[in-house]
Amino acid sequence: MCCRSPARTCGWGWRSGWSSTTRTASGCRVSSAPTVPTARPSPTEGSPMTLENTTTGVERVVDGRTVRMVPYAIDGPADGRAAPKVPRDAREWLARAASMGELRVLRGVDCERGIGQITEMLHHDEDAPAVLFDDIPGYPSGYRILVNTLSRRNRLAMTIGLDENVSAAGLVDAWEAWLIDARPRPVNVVVEGPITENVLADDDVDLNAFPTPLWHQEDGGRYIGTAVAVVTADPDTGWVNYGTYRAMIHDRNHTGLYISPGKHGRAHQQAWFDRGEPMPCVMLVGLSPLHFLGAALEIPDGVSELEWIGGITGEAIDCVEGRVTGLPIPAGAEIALEGYVLPDETRLEGPFGEWTGYYASKEQQQPVFRVDAIYHRDDPILLGCPPQKPPYEGQRFQQYGRSANLRREVRAAGVPGVVAAWTHSVGGCRLFNVISIKQQYAGHAKQAALVASQCRQGAYLGRIVVVVDDDIDVTDLHEVIWAVCTRHDPERDVQILTRTTSGNLDPAIEPGRKGYNSRLIIDATRPWEWRDRFPDPIGPAPAEKLAVRETWDWILRSTP
Repeated sequence: MCCRSPARTCGWGWRSGWSSTTRTASGCRVSSAPTVPTARPSPTEGSPMTLENTTTGVERVVDGRTVRMVPYAIDGPADGRAAPKVPRDAREWLARAASMGELRVLRGVDCERGIGQITEMLHHDEDAPAVLFDDIPGYPSGYRILVNTLSRRNRLAMTIGLDENVSAAGLVDAWEAWLIDARPRPVNVVVEGPITENVLADDDVDLNAFPTPLWHQEDGGRYIGTAVAVVTADPDTGWVNYGTYRAMIHDRNHTGLYISPGKHGRAHQQAWFDRGEPMPCVMLVGLSPLHFLGAALEIPDGVSELEWIGGITGEAIDCVEGRVTGLPIPAGAEIALEGYVLPDETRLEGPFGEWTGYYASKEQQQPVFRVDAIYHRDDPILLGCPPQKPPYEGQRFQQYGRSANLRREVRAAGVPGVVAAWTHSVGGCRLFNVISIKQQYAGHAKQAALVASQCRQGAYLGRIVVVVDDDIDVTDLHEVIWAVCTRHDPERDVQILTRTTSGNLDPAIEPGRKGYNSRLIIDATRPWEWRDRFPDPIGPAPAEKLAVRETWDWILRSTP
């Protein structure tokens, strides 16, 4: 059970501290002896790989191994209360996913190749379930890895408390509403929680105790940080940020930490380094899918993602104070690493397969995160979401939040008639963006395109912006390309912007020149000057098409 202290506002200035703990930049001392879980026997190398399914019991031999599918045990909330609308931690999420038939459990898959290969396969099947790996060779049974949590719309909707049958447009509308009026809730400080079931410090810190896959064949090491929330704070204002940045294990108590330029975590890091001080840091590598989602999406500057998540759930997030840094650690997290990013030390990091679908950078010197303490639950769960060739899991859920951001920002810039926006996953939700408008005046489409290409959401590593009329479904790539092919003429409707913002991961830009790229603007709307004489398209209007689909969809999904 979690011992609550009175709720209070929690900026990073909260250093009332732990009476039994000395916190310094050089390390930590935990007064009580660290609790180490008793390791259950690991499966042997020759043991069969088994598969647990949420609905059925089946046994088959695959490649000489017995694959067993058995029902997944679903427990109710430990405190006896009814299940909340939004799963509060990873274990509630697992139970909910299992009840939906959306979870599989694989036993006996190795970290060296198997888990990474299976994850890549799952990411490229839009109907694939979430998978929990257990009995991983070389590690205690119960030390688990969870992947592919948010790749399907119904699981994403469940994670944020929406109807599982919500449409893509409904998800975008919900995100935009939260961005405008999420009502962030200050975190609730608690003395302890599930995350403090095991606290390791000093010589007991060992990152290699947790199963960490080689996600891609040519990765430079094992990346413990893929589906991660990195907690940092501004040294001047105390603003706490949640971000998703990659982390490669160097040794038992050090990881690399690569943060792209322009990210909030990078700004915090530079502010600490400018002072000549190490940056306090907590890295949540085992966490609920909701917290990963919050860390991975862009929300307005100055808003703490932890407090924003509280606004979505409708209740403040319980957090313990880190015993090394004082930073907030969600009490229901699975695995948390705490320490400092060092200003005077770098190590070679990478290469790593990135979201563009390439090993976008070679081995490079990057800052080092020294881990001074590890917190974890009994039978901890590492969350994984390695980037893949688009589209993959990360982009399948990011497209909703980023599309909401893009539409909101274009509207906020004063562009009227903006109907919809979509950041296509095939472009990594950055490289190929589409805006639909209801044209109102000459130059309207170009105005919308220019704003969409240079607003906060569209500026970083953008490539192509297409503007279409409001009869085009921006989420349907076939309709978008049809509009490009039939409503735009290259001489009239194409513009190229030069020296726009790029990033280190841009594969199309020559190494050493990656600060800038260019943008392609395509106006695929009916030409304003002769729109009344433009041919009428075949087929029903969008509203009529939707009504037909609702009435007759059963024909497509039934058999005589």
